[in-house]
Amino acid sequence: MRLRVEFTTEPFDLDEAPAHALAAREVIETAELDAVDVGPFGNTAEGGADAVLTAVDALLRKTLEAGATRISLQINVVGEAK
Repeated sequence: MRLRVEFTTEPFDLDEAPAHALAAREVIETAELDAVDVGPFGNTAEGGADAVLTAVDALLRKTLEAGATRISLQINVVGEAK
C-alpha cells in the first residue's frame, strides 16, 4: 500500500524555522520516501506504508523532543505499492 502523509508542527515562527521544524525536515528528507514537499505552512511526502509509518514515528518523537507543542498530521491511502 502507498501512503501520503501531510503534517505541520507548531508553534509557528515566521522569522526563522524553529528547531522542531528543522527536525521534521531532517526526518522526512532522510527517510526512504519520495514526492517530498517541505514548506513553511505544510509538508507532504509519499511512499510505501512501512516507510511512511516509520518516518511518522520518528517525526513525532523528534519534533516533540525539539519543542513542538502541536503536531497535526493526516495520512491517506493513495494506491498500491510501487
